[in-house]
Amino acid sequence: MSLLDVTPRSLDEYVATGGGRGLEVALGANPDAVIEEVAKSGLRGRGGAGFPTGDKWRSIRSTGTGARFAVCNGAEGEPATFKDRTLLRTNPYQVLEGLAIAAYAVGAERAYVGVKEAFSQETQAVRRAIEEMEQAGALGPTPIELVLGPDLYLFGEETGLEEVIEGRLPFPRIARPFMFGLFAQPPDDNPTLVNNVETLANVAHILADGPDWLRSTGTDRSPGTMVFTVCGDVRRDGVFELPLGTPLRHLVEDRAGGPPEGRSLKAIFPGASNTVLAPSELDLPMDFDSMREVGSGLGAAGFAVFDDSACMVKAARLYSRFLYVESCGQCPACKFGTGEVTKLLAKVESEGASDQDLESILVRARGSTDGQKCALPTGESLLIQSVVQVFTEEFTSHAGGACPFPRELPFHKIVDWDAEAGRFLYDEAYASKRSDWTYDS
Repeated sequence: MSLLDVTPRSLDEYVATGGGRGLEVALGANPDAVIEEVAKSGLRGRGGAGFPTGDKWRSIRSTGTGARFAVCNGAEGEPATFKDRTLLRTNPYQVLEGLAIAAYAVGAERAYVGVKEAFSQETQAVRRAIEEMEQAGALGPTPIELVLGPDLYLFGEETGLEEVIEGRLPFPRIARPFMFGLFAQPPDDNPTLVNNVETLANVAHILADGPDWLRSTGTDRSPGTMVFTVCGDVRRDGVFELPLGTPLRHLVEDRAGGPPEGRSLKAIFPGASNTVLAPSELDLPMDFDSMREVGSGLGAAGFAVFDDSACMVKAARLYSRFLYVESCGQCPACKFGTGEVTKLLAKVESEGASDQDLESILVRARGSTDGQKCALPTGESLLIQSVVQVFTEEFTSHAGGACPFPRELPFHKIVDWDAEAGRFLYDEAYASKRSDWTYDS
């Protein structure tokens, strides 16, 4: 059984398909034994970093002082991603069961599900599922609370998510949740577990059917399936669950149908925080280690596809602007570095740039991170440098003349799925979104 195989309309339907068995097994075992089962499965985080889940749980349970907490991160905001929202819409029960198991395993006194307030369908699905499961006593001993937050990218950053749970704007913290967690006051550091929606969706199945359930697919170091989003210049947008290690070609050409008729593939953006992929890399296995070996990353498994009619200068500016607009402004290198890169890319796009401006883009992108592990400056540094370097000739010719690719490009910030058209809907208003949200009253 895969994560997208069951779409229950009620808790009764979920239980009829085997739901609830994982939590039952977990509550009948020692918490350390539960963690060991997850570790044996080889489950790695599906939110971007791919960190071993069992190791994360073990560190939360065994280190630090004070109360423990567990958090499900459902604040999906990466461009070209819709997988967590799909999982919350179709089967919130497996996500909540996974969170209940995680909370029990790490000894959490309370658990939270963070969802953007703009996600109305997901909010309704999670709220209904919590109410049903509470009434049926199907959530275990740890109370679970739904927390709604702003439609900001940094709400999905784990420390920004902590800030929202505590009632503030999502300004990221330097200390990671396992170092200084929710409601912590020295000398207590309150270690807090933060797991992605898809990560937790796997947990109930692992406990119910054993570690081999996950290891039956995928690779040795990246076992299981992953839910991939693909959109842009393809014949079929969609969310597809595939074994980790599946070639990128299968996703883009077989599942998504490849580029439109008469067009050829030009570039693939794996989210906003990894390096661009060229057509020559279509046979790359989609797993954490293979992607890292070529200098890119699997991230949240969202892929925006561009065909040969797309202008890479425009694409780079759209993604750079996203990283600039969503910056919290706490670190000058990020806020002003990404802002300057965005301005320079707009200058190249308007055909008024020089070779020196192109060099400045690389320098500014390289220096836009101050060494912190935040996705925004990391994305600016990795993605923008790679696009300019891979498509140097296009950037150079664009700076000195008219754009040979005049069509407008959408920004792949997905807001919904149009079932009738079989396409994703993008946030058309995002182009005018302000970059000073941190200063709003």
